[in-house]
Amino acid sequence: MKKLAGLCVSAVLTTLVSFSAMADDFLKPVKDFTLVDHLGVSHSLADYADKDYIVMYIHGSGCPIARLSVPEYQQITQTYKDKNIEFLMLNSFIQDDMARIQKEATEFNIEFPILKDEDQTVAKSLGVERTAEVFVIDPRTREVHFRGPINDALGYETQRVEVDNHYLTDALETILAGGVVNMDDIPDSKGCLIGFFHPAVTGL
Repeated sequence: MKKLAGLCVSAVLTTLVSFSAMADDFLKPVKDFTLVDHLGVSHSLADYADKDYIVMYIHGSGCPIARLSVPEYQQITQTYKDKNIEFLMLNSFIQDDMARIQKEATEFNIEFPILKDEDQTVAKSLGVERTAEVFVIDPRTREVHFRGPINDALGYETQRVEVDNHYLTDALETILAGGVVNMDDIPDSKGCLIGFFHPAVTGL
């Protein structure tokens, strides 16, 4: 009986360790970067060392969910404009060149720097899979404190009028208060799938 109890405890501990490893793997640190935005301005992670956090939204030209989320992202920026936070966008779409990104920014009044992740290494470091996902990053430690959708308004071929969960603003409030976001409560982002270059092409 004692042997059985020991096996049960061991199984529970193994499960907890597995869950912890999964959480660590999901919130991957961002790699150091120097990227050019759609206006030709260079941005390095070191440029934001004086910021408490960077909020990075995964952009993709032509993605309807990413487009529909932009106004909410802009509103959140206004809410936190007095906080020491930088709001950015990251584009890792293979099919998006600078001209296309510039056109998208103009057409949809995107006011954020859209950083072009040309070789996709920044997206890969974060584990990005889809557009319209948001990351809250400490620029000094490169640690990711949150990743997920802005809210629960948008889904595949659906758009809700009433929003029940404001995932990004809730996460920011928790993080700014010194807390830790419970990622178990955050659903996967619904956005357009990002295709990645084959390693044989990039060598990465």
